[in-house]
Amino acid sequence: MKKKRLLVRSTIFLLISAAALYTIYASITNKKADQLQVGQKAPDFILVDQYGKKQQLDNYKGQGVFLNFWATWCKPCETEMPLINKVDKKYSEKGIQVLSINIGESSLAVDRFIEKYQLDFSIMNDANEGVQDSYAVNPLPASFFIDKDGMVKVIYTGELTEEKMEALLEKIKP
Repeated sequence: MKKKRLLVRSTIFLLISAAALYTIYASITNKKADQLQVGQKAPDFILVDQYGKKQQLDNYKGQGVFLNFWATWCKPCETEMPLINKVDKKYSEKGIQVLSINIGESSLAVDRFIEKYQLDFSIMNDANEGVQDSYAVNPLPASFFIDKDGMVKVIYTGELTEEKMEALLEKIKP
């Protein structure tokens, strides 16, 4: 009797474990299928930047767009932001628009960060993380290099050096 009960419990445990593993596997593979890929059209968005100006990605057709996602608590982001400010000055004259989106933080935290590093390129706050979701951003920093036709040419996750940033910007010059 005890052996039969042990066999039934073991079978039930194995079935539940298999179902849980399958659910996890299906979730991971479906997420990858939904993620934005190189060669796809970049999802449009409308957010307001630190100057109160509405920024819509589709308004930059005909230009390259360097789209960067970041957060104030992200150390690689903190290193990257002054470099992004520097390349913005250089590449804005070459038909490239730099847009940066903060993920889920308060406007106060973002404004303090902008002031601390004297950033003057367009920085928006995705407080409800809707744009982050449409780009499937994880982890930070994440950068999307979008060509003049609105197609994603490069997706780069992690900290960019100035040299790497410039090399990728050259790929999206109109």
